[in-house]
Amino acid sequence: MKITSQMVKELREKTNAGMMDCKKALSETDGDMEKAVDLLRQKGLAVAAKRADRATSEGVVECYIHAGGKLGVMVEIGCETDFVAKTDDFKAFARDIAMHVAAVNPVAVSREEIPADLVEREKAIYVKQAQESGKPENIIEKIVSGKIEKFISEICLLEQKFVKNPDLSVQDLLNELVAKMGENISIKRFARFQVGE
Repeated sequence: MKITSQMVKELREKTNAGMMDCKKALSETDGDMEKAVDLLRQKGLAVAAKRADRATSEGVVECYIHAGGKLGVMVEIGCETDFVAKTDDFKAFARDIAMHVAAVNPVAVSREEIPADLVEREKAIYVKQAQESGKPENIIEKIVSGKIEKFISEICLLEQKFVKNPDLSVQDLLNELVAKMGENISIKRFARFQVGE
């Protein structure tokens, strides 16, 4: 199948990948747009995995103020070089993450940072609910573990669905940026402030 410039343009708009990467992905998938998107995302994951152990000592602190000054967020996004920290794509990513935190209010960046007592408290509630519904013990365990997984994915920033594009998780968005920039990028921490909270 002939790969047209319009197809490459459309794939670029969907994935933010480079022009040559888009053309190559479309060639490899015989022009199938959905398969090309998946292929580019897999390549992004591979690049992100290769770079994950590199130090991110540069970066930016981005702020987002909403609701007439009643809600504010600060995020620290790290990268390997100040060159990347100064790019428009990196700054836009930092702004998007700050806005996402304002909108969705995650508890922690990653699973490992979620307080154990919070998870235990939720687990106790789920166990009690399942017991009161009269389910057998072996089923209760499966129900509770499923609900805990869902709970964690809803409060963990990297696992949340990105507020501007629910087809992607925040981790997917991060992986795409890592692939595009060619260096490790990390969401280090965030703080969310709300008047009256």
